[in-house]
Amino acid sequence: MIDIRCETLSNYTAIAEMNTLAFGQENEAKLVEKIRNSDRYISNLSLVAEVENVIVGHILFSYIDLVCEETLQVLGLAPLAVRPQFQRQGIGSALIKAGLEIAEAKEETIVIVLGHPHFYTRFGFQPSVVYEIESPFPVPEEFFMVKALQSYQKQYKGKVVYPAAFDEV
Repeated sequence: MIDIRCETLSNYTAIAEMNTLAFGQENEAKLVEKIRNSDRYISNLSLVAEVENVIVGHILFSYIDLVCEETLQVLGLAPLAVRPQFQRQGIGSALIKAGLEIAEAKEETIVIVLGHPHFYTRFGFQPSVVYEIESPFPVPEEFFMVKALQSYQKQYKGKVVYPAAFDEV
């Protein structure tokens, strides 16, 4: 049984350890810490998945900028991590679904992710070029994706600018 809830201060060490195990490096754990200490952090969109009171997954949505004529704050999904021994058991999918539900309830407009299209398209993500949204990274266009939420009404387009916290990832 998977329990998904917002992270608490007492979870920080376990989340950092789990991100390091999942990615095989500390960059993502450091990213989470930097975002938490910034004005881009959204406490109810930093979620953990627990199995038998052990944290086995974590997802973080935070604010990033979409720049065109004006600068708009949109959601960036990063990172998503699951302990290696718990991967491929639906935990990452459950975290994404829970996060998207919260984002919808908060009336956010779009979520942007850099990730594997085979995985993220299952949740309604499409290549960002469909929305005329440009990646700040030189990556194949199918890996930089956008999910429009229900509050998406006007034409959001432009170039994504990530906060400085992302520079070392």
